[in-house]
Amino acid sequence: MATEEPKKVVIADVSTAEPPPAAEAPPHVKDVVQEKAVIPHPPPPVEEKVDEHKAIVVAHKTEDPPVKKTSSTSLDRDIALADVEKEKRLSFIKAWEDSEKSKVENKAQKKLADVASWENSKKAEVEAKLKKLEEQLEKKKADYAEKMKNKVALLHKEAEEKRAMVQARRGEEFLKAEELAAKYRATGNVPKKVIGCIGY
Repeated sequence: MATEEPKKVVIADVSTAEPPPAAEAPPHVKDVVQEKAVIPHPPPPVEEKVDEHKAIVVAHKTEDPPVKKTSSTSLDRDIALADVEKEKRLSFIKAWEDSEKSKVENKAQKKLADVASWENSKKAEVEAKLKKLEEQLEKKKADYAEKMKNKVALLHKEAEEKRAMVQARRGEEFLKAEELAAKYRATGNVPKKVIGCIGY
């Protein structure tokens, strides 16, 4: 069995070594590489002891932090955008709520104004009817009072006529009594109804 010669491991200083010329990468990889190149990062700490495993770890550390930072920055940006979207949505909802409340308030005010207008018109209508009835009652009262006055005047006229008739009849009867008394005096006869006259 042949003895194997130990393999020589060449460890390059990552901080000073230039990157090997890369083969032509696909377009999406180029964009990622260019984005990483644009974002400057502080150089990672380099350890003095060189070990096969540590070299891989160091090389691994040089490439991973930008990805982590980019993803955390992207995550923060996504959270910020989500917060902005939430605020925007809440603002929109608040504006909609205010608009709806304003519409409801305006509608209620219009209805209240309509009710007040209806009430005022009905009041005016009733007051006009009442005034008309009062005028009619006043007219009827005046007509009735006039009729009563005319009736009283007519009654007074009839009473005056009756009084005049009684006075006239009394005068006639006085004259008749005086004539009969003169006749009786002249003849000396006594009237037959003296007792009846006394009772009268």
